Amino acid sequence: MGRRRKKRVEEPLTEDMLVELLDAPDPRAFIKRHEVGERSLAEYLDALLLEKGLKRSAVVREAGINETFGYQIFTGARRASRDNLLKLAFAMGCSLRETNRLLQAGGANELYCKNRRDAIVIFAISHGYTLQKTEEELYRFGEATIS
Repeated sequence: MGRRRKKRVEEPLTEDMLVELLDAPDPRAFIKRHEVGERSLAEYLDALLLEKGLKRSAVVREAGINETFGYQIFTGARRASRDNLLKLAFAMGCSLRETNRLLQAGGANELYCKNRRDAIVIFAISHGYTLQKTEEELYRFGEATIS
């Protein structure tokens, strides 16, 4: 799959949301307004597919994930490992922000630049590397590959 020009979903910046939360008289209205903590992995994956104009089957195939297991991840029937979430992020051409949101929605740790393996993955995502090229970089640095 080639890289496509992606549309940006306009979401408020975290800093702006923090200011709004701190100015709010009660956290309930803020939480309800921004649906804080309510988006599931399945919902976020569906939003990414829609935003990027991708098909689930093509993403699962590109990620190298078993078709049945991939379908179960997308429907929320099964949990995905951090590495499977990273595979999906690469297959969808996610930005670093989208990748971290995907990891968070899947209950995994976000990428952390002080972790050597994560630093390589962050660099790869930021420079538009494919999953294959990222795997080669991880191998070259003696780090565990994603697949």
